[in-house]
Amino acid sequence: MISRAVAKYVKGSPQKTRIVIDAIRGKMVEDAVGILDASPKLYAKRVAQVLHSAVANAENGNEAVDVDQLYISRAYVDQAPTLKRIRAAAMGRAVRILKRYSHITIELDVKE
Repeated sequence: MISRAVAKYVKGSPQKTRIVIDAIRGKMVEDAVGILDASPKLYAKRVAQVLHSAVANAENGNEAVDVDQLYISRAYVDQAPTLKRIRAAAMGRAVRILKRYSHITIELDVKE
């Protein structure tokens, strides 16, 4: 692992974010950035921010790293704590609203 970036408590469902993460896992960084820019998914923007952070961490690390040789070795999404809210419903009932959050982790390594 050359560099790692973690975004915690990102607004968005982990299930929907995993769709975007699955599309870029194992790809070269340049290809992944192109995929995220072209993706119509809302969560692609948030994943792209984490990817750019991981690349910046690799550039500023102790080792001299060629950014063109980096690929996404690990990328995963974990569920963060969920905010629970209550909304009034018909006939005196209450409906629970779940506002889900995610932890996004991306690790980069050098392709040999």
